[in-house]
Amino acid sequence: MKKINTVIILLILCCPALSFAQDVNALVQKVKAKIEKVNDYEAAGKIKTNVTFLKIPIATIKIYFKKPNRLKIKNEKGISFVPKGAVNINLNSIISGGKFTVLDAGTDKVGNTIVRVVKLLPEDDNADVVLSTLYIDETNLVILKAKTTTRENGSYELDMSYGKFTDYGLPDKIIFSFNTKDYKLPKGVTFDFDDGSEAKKTEDKAKAKKGRAEIVISSYTINKGVADSIFQ
Repeated sequence: MKKINTVIILLILCCPALSFAQDVNALVQKVKAKIEKVNDYEAAGKIKTNVTFLKIPIATIKIYFKKPNRLKIKNEKGISFVPKGAVNINLNSIISGGKFTVLDAGTDKVGNTIVRVVKLLPEDDNADVVLSTLYIDETNLVILKAKTTTRENGSYELDMSYGKFTDYGLPDKIIFSFNTKDYKLPKGVTFDFDDGSEAKKTEDKAKAKKGRAEIVISSYTINKGVADSIFQ
């Protein structure tokens, strides 16, 4: 009888934890379902890139996305400094990119919003993404912050705010933070150095530097079709 009572007590203690874990998985699936409502989009906006050793003007850009993972950022006046990892500003690539294990990491705050923190561990050992940590607004079912570690493109962080397109999980503003040492500048591109020194190899100066790209979206055209030629 004592053994039976012990088993019952253990089940009572474990059930809330199991329920909580299932709730986290359900939350991620709801966020994923919202993001996957978007088959494609064309967005217009501006990008302000801040790298300590470069002077880069604010650029007018267009962003094109098409499922499952195609994303293109075009600068209307030349080439903008956009790290390779910036392709992952599309949250679809983080939360819909294959199977993953969801781990509950409690709660936190992003600004004034209490968020649920979850960690995604890809089940594919060869996946480029090693770990993603998501800070989810449970009320609006959107990701306010994402920290991602990859094998090929270093680590980066996204901070997002939402407005008119919350129902599609598309942010109005994205701040993309990265380590410049993890990226290479396009060949043939020359920038002015902030310190006024003579030109050096930019990649050498990039070591241990931090970079930040702030993208403000003025409009989205959603699910109207994007030509494959855009991504070539």
